Amino acid sequence: MESLQLLAMIQAHTGIGIGIMIGGGALGACIGVGVMCSRFLEGAARQPELIPQLQAKVFLLLGLIDASFIIAVGIAMLFAFGNPLLAAVSG
Repeated sequence: MESLQLLAMIQAHTGIGIGIMIGGGALGACIGVGVMCSRFLEGAARQPELIPQLQAKVFLLLGLIDASFIIAVGIAMLFAFGNPLLAAVSG
């Protein structure tokens, strides 16, 4: 296989992988945030005196869930703009 075809295949497969990483990460983060916030509202409705403790935990977990998605976006950007797999073929 020619090196140009190999480069094109690597870029095509990398693009598909980037789409799956960002799409899957966004889907998982949205589902996780939705479930967590609905459970927070259920808990707040049942025991209103626990709202401050529950709210602090919800905000902490919201940050962790969003951080995992942002890490996936960062790795996807690495492969989009500085793909280390291309150096193995062109070198």
